[in-house]
This record gives sequence, structure tokens and C-alpha cells, in this order.
Amino acid sequence: MVELLDKLANSFSFQFVRYAMIVGVLISLCSSLIGVTLVLKRFSFIGDGLSHVAFGAIAIASVVGISNDMFLVLPVTVLCAILLLRVGQSARIKGDAVIAMISVGALAFGYLLMNLFSSSSNLSGDVCSTLFGSTSILTLKKSEVWLSVGLSLAVVLVFVVFYNKIFAVTFDEAFAEATGTKVRFYNLLIAVIIAVIIVLAMNLVGSLLISALVIFPALSAMRVFKSFRSVTLASAVISVVCSTLGMLVSIAGSTPVGSTIVAVDVLVFAGFYLAGRLKEVKK
Repeated sequence: MVELLDKLANSFSFQFVRYAMIVGVLISLCSSLIGVTLVLKRFSFIGDGLSHVAFGAIAIASVVGISNDMFLVLPVTVLCAILLLRVGQSARIKGDAVIAMISVGALAFGYLLMNLFSSSSNLSGDVCSTLFGSTSILTLKKSEVWLSVGLSLAVVLVFVVFYNKIFAVTFDEAFAEATGTKVRFYNLLIAVIIAVIIVLAMNLVGSLLISALVIFPALSAMRVFKSFRSVTLASAVISVVCSTLGMLVSIAGSTPVGSTIVAVDVLVFAGFYLAGRLKEVKK
């Protein structure tokens, strides 16, 4: 136990570990805030669809030879988030069908492009790292850290400033629109926030595990808390704690960062589920 604590303490003497912890905490905080809204709007899998879009954009960036893929991945993911919102509201094509179409299509084309044009000698390793997360979270450059900090703070600020409007749109769009709230604008804002979070989280947990980072903290909080505000605050705390604990376990046990964080989220959800059941029994 002492050796383990010494190992963790020594790891924080390295700058790249501190960078990874800062970015990981900020990403988990942003994911949890918007996750509550997505779960309540029954649009949870938009994160999964957009993460596959981001995978396709990363493949294009790799083929074209763009060194910093953020400049391509972020705008493409934002545009697809807007497309999902617009087309998903169509009576002809429902939202879940659009997500499935874009998700599978982007994943397939991304992998196809990487197979046809990639110059990497370890294609399977690159794909696996992109899908399930990699050690790139531990090799962040200072500029990437500042970009993540800036985008994360912007997401938190937007959520706090427009909290009341997001609350109204989340629970009753028809009533919100009747009271003069610009529902389309705030839905668009939510879609853009989701896209930014997806792109930020790619290095942390990988494209296939992003939905877990968004959904599990919200579901855990909902098992015990009932009001929107309490669920949002509890979700944020749970997400940050799980992310921090997951990264510490990953460092100590040399396990994959993304998978470890998600595993901790699942275990915490199981604990909150049991707590919720006990609370119901006592009533």
C-alpha cells in the first residue's frame, strides 16, 4: 500500500501527468453537465453518433496529413451535430434513425479511408487507440492543454449563463416556446456543446466509450436525487471523482485510461442504483 501511494505521488512530479489530470477533470465536468440534459431529452446516443463522426474526421485528417486534427475534427463534428438536430426533427426521418445512419456511415468510411490511404505500419493499433482511448492523454502538449481548458471553461460558462433556458427546453419544449423561449436556438446550442465535448473526450476515453462518460454520471445521480439542479450538481461531482479515480488506478495499475474510467463509472452507478433501491424500500 505504501509503495502504491509512493508510486502515485512520484507520478505527479511529471508535468504530463498533471496535464492529463487537469484535462481529464475538465472533460468529465463538461460531459456530466450536458449529460443530464441528454438523458432527460431521451437523446443519449447522440454522443455515440458524433463520436463516430469524429473518428471519420480523424481518419480524413490522417490521410490528408493534417498534424493537428483538432482544426478539422471540431468543425466537422459541430456541423454534424447541427445536421442531426435539423434532420432529426423531420417527420420523415426520426432522430434515432439519423443517429444510426450517421454513426455507422462515418465509422465505416473512416476505417475504409484508413485502410486505403494510411501510411502507418500499425493500422490496427491506431484504430484501436482511437476507438478505445490511448496514452495520448499522457502526452499532451501545453498548447493542447490550454485549448482544452479554454473550450471546457467556455462550455461551463455557457451552461451556467443559459441554465434556466436549458432547463426549460429540457423538460417542456412546447411550453418554453409558448413563453417566448427560442427553442431552436437553445437546441442548437446544446448540439454545439455536445460536439465540443465529444472532440475533447476523444483522447481521454476513445470514440466508442464517450457515451459512457456522458450518461453514467447522470444516471447515477438520478437514482438518488430528484430535482434538476441537485441531479446536475451530483452528476458533476460523480463524474469528476470517477474520472480522477479512474486515472489514478490507470497510472497505478498500468491499465488503459479510457476503459478504466468507464469501469469506475459503471461500479459507481451500481452503488447508486443499490442506494436508490434501498431508499425506495424505506419509503
